Amino acid sequence: MAGPGSRVFISHLSGVAVFDPNGDQVGRVRDVVVSLRLNKQPPRVLGLVVEVIGRRRIFLPMTRVTSLESGQVLSTGLLNMRRFEQRPSETLVLAELLDRTVTRTKTADEVTVLDVAMVQTRLREWEIDRVFVQAGRPAGRLRKARGEQLLLDWSAVTGFSLAEEGQGAANLLATFEQLRPADLANVMHHLSAKRRAEVAAALDDDRLADVLEELPEDDQVEIIGKLQEERAADILETMDPDDAADLLSELPEADAERLLRLMEPAEAEEMRRLLSYEEDTAGGLMTTEPIVLEPDASVAEALARVRVADTKPALAAQVYVCRPPNETPTGTYLGTVHFQRLLREPPYTLVGSLVDDDLDPLPPNTPLPLITSYLATYNLVAAPVVDEDDHLLGTVTVDDVLDHLLPDDWREGAAHGIGASTGGVRGGR
Repeated sequence: MAGPGSRVFISHLSGVAVFDPNGDQVGRVRDVVVSLRLNKQPPRVLGLVVEVIGRRRIFLPMTRVTSLESGQVLSTGLLNMRRFEQRPSETLVLAELLDRTVTRTKTADEVTVLDVAMVQTRLREWEIDRVFVQAGRPAGRLRKARGEQLLLDWSAVTGFSLAEEGQGAANLLATFEQLRPADLANVMHHLSAKRRAEVAAALDDDRLADVLEELPEDDQVEIIGKLQEERAADILETMDPDDAADLLSELPEADAERLLRLMEPAEAEEMRRLLSYEEDTAGGLMTTEPIVLEPDASVAEALARVRVADTKPALAAQVYVCRPPNETPTGTYLGTVHFQRLLREPPYTLVGSLVDDDLDPLPPNTPLPLITSYLATYNLVAAPVVDEDDHLLGTVTVDDVLDHLLPDDWREGAAHGIGASTGGVRGGR
């Protein structure tokens, strides 16, 4: 992947081949999907429309793109073959933005969009930041361009961004674009069921997964029940495994089984394993996606894993050293290396020489009170869960413990401070 600050003109991506990690071509780029925002904020790039065998067009999220260099797109290889369907909050760059007539703010002149460029931010997300325009309106794309051509900041033109008036779901989403998932969840909780469903339908999969994790169980069940089953299965795959398993456990058994059958086999197997544990035990509370390294990995590698933006703070507080395989259930669990220890050691040091194995890990049947005592006694934000054969199954984090210790209605309180400032949203129908 190009580093932060790298810029890619989107017209150059049209028709570019997409490859999996093994070098096999899986399709070609046909468009780029973005989400427009209010107040001249640069649009966020959600992903690529890729045409695969059979001329089927699918959606490839930017989180599954590893490189956009050398005239090719490399992906993680995890492709969802469900046919791409554009949502109300989404805009196709090649189909809808190019050739559009917009207004240059500085001069109030009309210009025609020839291309737009996206750039990777420091958070490793992509957004549209430049617009390549031509003065006046060309007669057609095949005609030689005439008139002055300029590369402008996104904020230097008008005619793209969402209108600030109106109560449609897309406008509502743009209004709350900067909210954390927990705060957006609090807003959605106070919407009508109809509006809540509209907003959920317009959110992209990653955002909706993050918001669902923060909603009360009743709202989760209501929203997931109104989604198409294939999309519901995709959302569950995107959620943290422990949260997805909790949601599945709240659904009727037949509905949960249908969704499990629609999920990728490996993801479904993971869900079934989590569902086999009692809810208030280490196995029922754990997430199955900790940072796992082999003993011959270096401190530099460990810190690179910790720095990944999508890793939650509690999971980034330590790495777990295990024999291969590195996916849970892992090989033999050797111990833990805490983040502060990594910062104190030279980058070339092997993590196997730093493991802390003084504390016994938690068995999966450890009840909630003992987990709480364990974390409090040793001042930990996470604890490893290991089976009787010394395989690392996952990790219990302090936020998961708090979710189960707080009263069921704790989200109704004013903890997020949103209710007073969004009263106008509550009444929007």
